[in-house]
Amino acid sequence: MKIKQHIIKDVQLAELERDGFKIESFSDGLDVMANAGGARKVIIYKEQMMPEFFDLSTGIAGEILQKFVTYGVQIAIVGDFSEYTSQSFKDFIFECNNGNSIFFVSSFDEATEYLTR
Repeated sequence: MKIKQHIIKDVQLAELERDGFKIESFSDGLDVMANAGGARKVIIYKEQMMPEFFDLSTGIAGEILQKFVTYGVQIAIVGDFSEYTSQSFKDFIFECNNGNSIFFVSSFDEATEYLTR
């Protein structure tokens, strides 16, 4: 797992680099937080999440994301989510993006915008 540190608008961000590491369990999410170098804001890419994450009926998304919320770490997941047509997943993204902990965004720049506001 490689994590790149950024300071944007005086905010420390950790970006999980695309090195093949995948978050496949809540313990992997904890590992990301532990290796984030103290950053309380983390950027992860869609392809770094196991496919089951995007099927809300599995409960995996809730399990993993709840760990970030519990530990006070904001997370932005970057990717194209248009392939997911489930209304419940669209509603989930909408609710997350209107909160202040979890964001589903289309680019690194959009992620930094959400995480530094």
